[in-house]
Amino acid sequence: MLARYLLLTILVVGLAGCAKTYYSAMETIGFHKRDILVDRIDDVKEAQLDVKEQFASALERFSHELNFDGGELEKTYKIISEEYEASQERADKLSARIESVNEVAEALFDEWEDELDEYTSSSLRRDSAAQLKDTRRRYQTMLTVMRRTERKMAPVLDTLRDQSLYLKHNLNARAIASLKNEFGSLKKDINLLIKDVEASIAAAESFMATLRQ
Repeated sequence: MLARYLLLTILVVGLAGCAKTYYSAMETIGFHKRDILVDRIDDVKEAQLDVKEQFASALERFSHELNFDGGELEKTYKIISEEYEASQERADKLSARIESVNEVAEALFDEWEDELDEYTSSSLRRDSAAQLKDTRRRYQTMLTVMRRTERKMAPVLDTLRDQSLYLKHNLNARAIASLKNEFGSLKKDINLLIKDVEASIAAAESFMATLRQ
């Protein structure tokens, strides 16, 4: 079964990224949109943990470098630049995974709504429609929290980039002093971002619990 899954995944990826083809192919081996949604939310949680870890690392290394006397400024620039690039990479990965969640969620909800017309039992149709409405509401709550985290990354990344660029062209003690003046704001923004990431992870876990009921 695992071999078939891997083979099919490889084949589907090669089909020009057609979502409908992908979902249909996955359903033939028992993986429905709901299953894919759960897997992709798990992927988002993983990316969120990576973001939390990376931004915490960036904060720690920035603090160390800016307060380390006698260090090589070229080395300090390299470290700060690498932390910015790593943070940007993790942020981009998280954004892409949030988009992949929204894609399959919308496909799932559209399919669910279309299938309401197939019921012959009015009571079952009403019950399914109520479940769809509730699931959509819970999903939007989760997505709102995820998007808020995504937005909070932007100003932090801007600050990291600014500091990296400034140090690149001003490798002197005065530059370090200037960056220290900006560090308090950066520290506050990163700590707030980490709290938002934790809230986003909790929201994802809460929503997935409803899907598994």
